Amino acid sequence: MFWKLIIVFSVFFVETQLYEDKRCRCICPTPTSILNSTKSERTLYIAYVPPNKCNCDGVILPKAADEIRENAQMFCPRCDCRYETRNSTIIMVVVILVVWMVMLLLGYYIFLMLLEMLVSKKSPNSYQIQSTSDEFENLLMQSEETED
Repeated sequence: MFWKLIIVFSVFFVETQLYEDKRCRCICPTPTSILNSTKSERTLYIAYVPPNKCNCDGVILPKAADEIRENAQMFCPRCDCRYETRNSTIIMVVVILVVWMVMLLLGYYIFLMLLEMLVSKKSPNSYQIQSTSDEFENLLMQSEETED
């Protein structure tokens, strides 16, 4: 049992390493807005580069067309590049805890439903007890009427 848990967690952690935890995110104006001087719309560029290359020269210009490379001095100052990191292990732990809590609440709900079915199930004697108490109340009411 212990070995199965180790295998499951190791596969899970190896699989999570497929995603990048560090990236460079650059938001730049569209190339047409620089060349035509029209209304500026923004474009998002994402690259997985080291922090020292998180700039216009390291992210956008290698992918850009020749027109942008020629006008790099106009294009690059308008770009906003930021290096981002995230901890996917913490994200994974939070997701596991949320799923675990939902499963726990679902199990509790099923338990309450089964308990309600067992409690609300009427025994054959319950009708007889009810009818006997009703008859007793009727007799009491009749005796009170006769005394008046």
